[in-house]
Amino acid sequence: MYEPKPIHRDAIPAALEKATRYRLLNEPLEAESICRDVLALDPDNQEALATLLLALTDQFEERLSVAYPRAREVLERIEGDYERWYYSGIVHERRAKAQMRAGGPRSGYAAYEWFLQAMDCFERAEAVRPPGNDDAILRWNTCARILASHPELEPPPEEPFQPLVELE
Repeated sequence: MYEPKPIHRDAIPAALEKATRYRLLNEPLEAESICRDVLALDPDNQEALATLLLALTDQFEERLSVAYPRAREVLERIEGDYERWYYSGIVHERRAKAQMRAGGPRSGYAAYEWFLQAMDCFERAEAVRPPGNDDAILRWNTCARILASHPELEPPPEEPFQPLVELE
């Protein structure tokens, strides 16, 4: 087994720039790896945690069963009420989009529920946002527009209770 080599502390800013660049190039595994190198040296680095979280959510469509639990773990390490609510909203929004694209039975219902959870998180972030920061509002609006433009995303119908066995 190969052990990752440690990076130097003074290389952290450049490494984080590279991680962001890899995300933009749609190479989330590379971005994740770089963030893990930074976090091995500086475990509480909030920029590395946020970039790692985003890199993991970038993987939801291909690796949801692995990336989602890891994203939830990283989310617990994000500091600050605003940041925690905002990034929680992003996790839910991206899970909704992955569910929407995956399709399948009841996927519209599931995606709808994930979007609602994302919007709730964005509203909570909005309530504690720093002055001049409307990022949570912008994300909430995106979710609202997606729901409005995709009628297949709807709440599940309320199904009446049907007992498995009829008693006389």
